[in-house]
Amino acid sequence: MAQCVITAKYPPHIDPTKTPLAYGDRALPRLNRELQDENLLTRQRAVLSLCDYLHDPEHIAEALRTGVIQSLKDLLIDSDVTVRQKSTECLYVIAGHEVGREAFLKFGIISPLSMLFDDSEDIARKNAHKAMEMISETPMGADGIVGENLIDKLVDKLPSEHDEIKELILDTLHFCMRVDTKMTLMSGAMKVFTDLLAHGLPSIRAKAARDIMDLSVPLEGKNLAVEVEAVRKLVELLSDSDPDVRANAAGALAMITITTKGKYTAIKAEAIGALVKLVDDPTSEVRLNALKALTCLSEAPEGREVLLTQVEKIEAHLSDHIPAVVKAATIAVKVITWKP
Repeated sequence: MAQCVITAKYPPHIDPTKTPLAYGDRALPRLNRELQDENLLTRQRAVLSLCDYLHDPEHIAEALRTGVIQSLKDLLIDSDVTVRQKSTECLYVIAGHEVGREAFLKFGIISPLSMLFDDSEDIARKNAHKAMEMISETPMGADGIVGENLIDKLVDKLPSEHDEIKELILDTLHFCMRVDTKMTLMSGAMKVFTDLLAHGLPSIRAKAARDIMDLSVPLEGKNLAVEVEAVRKLVELLSDSDPDVRANAAGALAMITITTKGKYTAIKAEAIGALVKLVDDPTSEVRLNALKALTCLSEAPEGREVLLTQVEKIEAHLSDHIPAVVKAATIAVKVITWKP
């Protein structure tokens, strides 16, 4: 005789770790209610489901109208690491959309999110920095980060954080310096960036050099780069195996050598020989930045004297297939061959 076997297992399409979604437009209101529930398991399941649900761009605007972002803001201080981790991941997804970035500023998410920079769990910190970096990519978001006085905190975290998070912080600071460099200069970032030029990962070396270039836009930054001996380390990176590192190092030198102090410091560090080699680099950005730096160095009599022997090599790029390189080579030749 046949028997019924009653199992306690869930059907294969049911995930016990996530809240089952309500039908249609009732899904987000229900999730929002459960995000505020006093029961930890209910909050965990709701935030896990929400994280998956928000990956559909069509649900972002609806989630904001439902008040989900305010509930996520409250969950940033939850005692449970899973809730904090997935809440920051949800905010990162939301920050990938224009309406989400506007909501960050409207509901004051930046400051509470920055509190997770000190979280004991690596993944929670990483997600918080991912969301912050996403916000910083717009001028409005970068201005919001600067306005919350977070630059000092970001710079302080750079030396001690994991490499993945270091890259996110360097990117965030890069975008913030587009709207304000003064606060970054005052935070001691130039010394921190310079120390990172010797890092083992080429991506971090490249981003540190890029941030030095950003920070050297104002005169104070150029002088500070010379003071902390960034020039010598940048010259060393001109022979790096990674093209992004070479390009950003040459770009930073082009920015620093605008000043007389920067020119002679770079000449003393034997930058001219290293930059001349990069004129024939296969990467167009490297060639472009090297030519710009050589143009600055040729404004010093000592630099012009050396570069007059290299004019033919630079003239060869007057027919380069990249228009920007042609323009830079034209200016370089004109400056090097100038006679009073």
